[in-house]
Order: sequence, then C-alpha cells, then structure tokens
Amino acid sequence: MTGSEIRTAIQALAAQAGVSLAALSRMLGRNEAYLQQFVQRGTPRVLAEGDRRQLAEFFGVPETRLGALPEAGPMLMRRLAVAASAGPGATVDGEVMLGVEAIDRQLARRLGLRDGSASVIRVRGDSMAPGLLDGDHLVVDQDDVRPTARGGLYVIRIGDALLVKRVRAGAQGLTASSDNPAAPPLPDGPIAVIGRVVWQMRMPN
Repeated sequence: MTGSEIRTAIQALAAQAGVSLAALSRMLGRNEAYLQQFVQRGTPRVLAEGDRRQLAEFFGVPETRLGALPEAGPMLMRRLAVAASAGPGATVDGEVMLGVEAIDRQLARRLGLRDGSASVIRVRGDSMAPGLLDGDHLVVDQDDVRPTARGGLYVIRIGDALLVKRVRAGAQGLTASSDNPAAPPLPDGPIAVIGRVVWQMRMPN
C-alpha cells in the first residue's frame, strides 16, 4: 500500500466519521497539525505504529487499511507450567514455559489478543464448575488487567496462590468469587490480576 493510498484512506475515513483531522490528532496526543501535515505533505513519511493502531481501532478497520503489513501464520502463545486453581489455590514458585500453543490469527484478533500478550494455563479443581472443569485449558489475555463492575473471569494471584475466579471492581476495590457454591473460601489478601480469560479449551478424555 503506497503512502498516497494511506493518506487518501485516512481522509475518506475521517470524512465518513464526521471528524476533523485536528480532532484525530488530539486523540493521538499529537499537535493539531499532525495528521493534516501527514495527509497533505507526507510528513511524517510513515505513521507511528501506535498512532496507526489507535486510528484503526477508532475507525473500526483493520490496520492493513492504514498501511500495516498483513500478518501471516497462527499466533503463538506461551504454555505455562502452572495451573490456575479453581479450588483452594495452586501455590507456585514461578511461571515456567512448557512450550507454545498456536491459535488462528483471525480468532486471536476477534479475541483482542496481540502477539506476546496471551498465555495458556490449565484449570485445576472444580470451584468454577460447571463452566470450568478440571483439566480445561484457558487462553489468558495478560493485557487486560482491569476488571469492571460488570465482572468477568480472570486469573488472579492472592499471595502465592494462582486462581481463576469471577472478579468484579467495586467501590471497595476488587472482589473475587467462585461459581460453585460448594467451593471453599478464597485465601485472604490483596488481589493481583494476571489477565482475563478470553477462550476456553476442553481437552478430550
């Protein structure tokens, strides 16, 4: 994709969205003339990767529309030698990589994953049953560490215990809970969020 095609695409997308180049420049944290100079004078010659990504997200288009090279092959994720306990807590000394898992890149994009941000861990225990079962494998987005009031499934650390729980943000901070009413209580201590569970893989028996 040539520079002129990228500049034409930005102009067309901005007009379609009804937003000025100056406003888009401010959104990027740049001076108001930044995109105007890029579109009219070709300065800078290439958009910064972060600017291109933010514009693509704003317009709802793939980054390739704004000049990114198409990515080839599946996305690779670290497979860690730890189990996120759905029971009382898996105590671990550290995260040791066992190998890699591959995920279809289109699926990874739909899940909002970027290269290097995802890992795969195994579930241990049944405190999140019936949704999560012992032996399930989870894809964890380690870029997403900010639970909302609505809540979601997150891998967390409380002390030395690594757990997968339903986590919500509230006025008093983060709260974590199990889905199985028969589950034992969680350990005491502050909650450190490792990442959000975005995909579940159930291994055949």
